[in-house]
Amino acid sequence: MPERDSSPAAEIPTTLWAHFKRQAPRYVVGLVLLAGYQYSQYWFDTRLKNAIDLALAGKTNMAASIGAWLVTVAVGAFGIRVLSRVAVFNGGRIAEYELRRALLHHLQKLGPSFYRRMPTGEIMSRATNDLQQVRLLLGFGILNVINTLFALVSALSVTLSMSVKLTLASLATLPILMIVTRRFSRLIYTRTRANQDAIGKMSDAVQSSIAGVRVVRSFSLEKSELERFEVQNQQYLEKSLALARLRGSMGPIMQAITAIGILVVFWYGGYLMLQKELTPGAFLAFYRALARLTWPLIALGFLVGLVQRGRASYSRLEEIYTAEPDITDGSLPEPEVVQGRLEVRGLSFSYGDSQVLRDVSFEVPAGGSLAVVGRTGSGKSTLAVLLPRLQPTPEGAVFLDGKDICDLPLTTVRGAIGYAQQTAFLFSTTVGRNVGYALDEPDSGPSLLTIREAASEAHILDEVLALPDGLDTVVGERGVQLSGGQKQRVALARAFVSDPRILVLDDPLSAVDARTEKAILEAIDRQKQQRGVVLITHRVAAAARCDQIIVLDEGRVVERGTHDELCGAGGLYENFAEEQRIERELEKLGTDDLPAQEAASA
Repeated sequence: MPERDSSPAAEIPTTLWAHFKRQAPRYVVGLVLLAGYQYSQYWFDTRLKNAIDLALAGKTNMAASIGAWLVTVAVGAFGIRVLSRVAVFNGGRIAEYELRRALLHHLQKLGPSFYRRMPTGEIMSRATNDLQQVRLLLGFGILNVINTLFALVSALSVTLSMSVKLTLASLATLPILMIVTRRFSRLIYTRTRANQDAIGKMSDAVQSSIAGVRVVRSFSLEKSELERFEVQNQQYLEKSLALARLRGSMGPIMQAITAIGILVVFWYGGYLMLQKELTPGAFLAFYRALARLTWPLIALGFLVGLVQRGRASYSRLEEIYTAEPDITDGSLPEPEVVQGRLEVRGLSFSYGDSQVLRDVSFEVPAGGSLAVVGRTGSGKSTLAVLLPRLQPTPEGAVFLDGKDICDLPLTTVRGAIGYAQQTAFLFSTTVGRNVGYALDEPDSGPSLLTIREAASEAHILDEVLALPDGLDTVVGERGVQLSGGQKQRVALARAFVSDPRILVLDDPLSAVDARTEKAILEAIDRQKQQRGVVLITHRVAAAARCDQIIVLDEGRVVERGTHDELCGAGGLYENFAEEQRIERELEKLGTDDLPAQEAASA
C-alpha cells in the first residue's frame, strides 16, 4: 500500500509540475525499471537474430542454449514491467489524493462570492471527474511517455544495428505522424474542455433537482424539471459525441499511417534479403523491434487524448485553486484570553449596489445580551453573519475586546463568536454527531454527556430519545428525517456545545410552537449567565428578555433601549408589540371557541 503524505493540506502544492516533483522518487524508480525493461528487449532482439541464424545454419544446440536464455529474460522482463507500472501508477494515485485534500482545504477558505458564481454540482464534477483525468495524466500518461521514449531508443538501437537503410525507410511516415498528432492534440484539448464544462452543468442540474425533489413534487413539476435537465443532458451528449468522433477517427488514422510504414518495411526488407544485405534472423529481429515501437506509435493518439484531457481538467481545477478567498486571517497573534466584549462602530454593508446596513453601532459587554428586532429585509440576518466574519466584514467596524476582528485570526473570531443560522443545516450523520460537531471525540463518554446536556437545553433531547435509535438516529441529507423545528433546535444545541464567548442566534424561534418557544427562551436565559448573546428575532417576547434592544429599519438603527423604554416610545417596536399582542389574543380566542364549535357540529 503506498504511503500517504501526512503534511497539512495548506502545504500541499496545486500545480502539476509541483506534484510531478513530489512524486519524483516513484517516477525515478519507474524510469529505472522501464529502462531496464527496454534494455532487456534490446538484448532479446539481438540474441533472437543470433538464435535464428544459428538454427538456419544447422547449429541447433547453440540456438537452443540462446533460446533458454531468451525465455529467462522474457520472464524477468515481465516482472520488471509490472513493478514499473506499480511505481508510476502509485505516484498518480497519491497525487490525486493530495490534490483532493488541497481542493477541499481551499474550498473551505473561499467566501460567499465564489459559491454564488460556481454551483455545487459544478464543484462536485471538478472534484471527481476532473481529478480522475489529472490522475490518469500523472499515472498512466507519464508511464506511457517514458515507455515510448525508451522504446524508441531501444527499438532504433536494434534496427540501426540490423540495417541502416531499412531503418530510414521505416521512418518515412514519421513526419506525417507528427503533423497529424499535433493537429489532433489541439482539437482534443478544446473539445475536452467543452465536454468537461458540459459535465459540470449537467451535474449541477442533477444536484439541484435531487436537493429540491420535495418542492418539485409539491408543484407537480416533474415534467418541467426533466425537460430542464434534458437541455443540459443533450448539450453534454453533443459535446461527448463530438469528442468521441474526434478520438474515434484519430486511432484509425494513426493505425493506417503505421500500417503503411510496416508495408514499406516488408517490401524493402524482402528486397534487401534477396540482395543478401539482410539475413532472415536480422529481418525478424528488426521486425520485432519495429513492432515494439509500432504499438506506442499507434497508442500515441490515445496518449495525446489522455494528456489533453488531463490538461483541460487541470485548467478547470486551477480555476478553484487560484480563486482568492474573500475573508483572510488577520495579522495579530491569537490572544490568550477572550473576554467577549463586542462593539460595532458605524457598520455599513452592501451586496453589490444594494445597500443593506447603514451606520449601525452598538455595544454588548462581556456576558451581556442584545436583541436585534426589525421587519423582514431590514438587514438583521446580514448583521448576524458579519459578526463572526462569515461575510467580508468591513475593517474598523466590528471589535472584539477592543480589537478589530479583521486583524484577528479567523479561528479566534469564530471560536469566540458562535453562530446559529436561521435555516439550520445538518450533516448526513447521527443526531448526536450533529450536536457534538464542535467536539474532537463526539462518541466518547464525556462528549456524550455534553451532547445530552446541550440537547436538553435546546429542548430537543426528549424528542430525540423517542426516535428508534435515539442520539444514533441518522438524520439523512440536510436533516430530511427531522421537522423544521427539530432541525432548528438541533442546530441550537450544536451552538451551545461549541461554548463561544458570544452566541449569535439568528431567529431561533421561527419554526417552533409556543410551548417550545417558552422552553428555548428559558434555555437562552440560562446561556446568558455563561456568555454574551446577540439574539436576532422578530418576536417581542424574546427581545424583552435581553438587556438591550435595537430596532433596524431599512438597514439603520431607528430605536434602541430596553423593552420597557421602547414600549412607551411610540415607535416600530411598540407597533410590533401591539401587533403580536393582538395575534396572541386572536389565537387564544380561536382556541377557546373550538369546543363550542365542535359541540355545535355534533
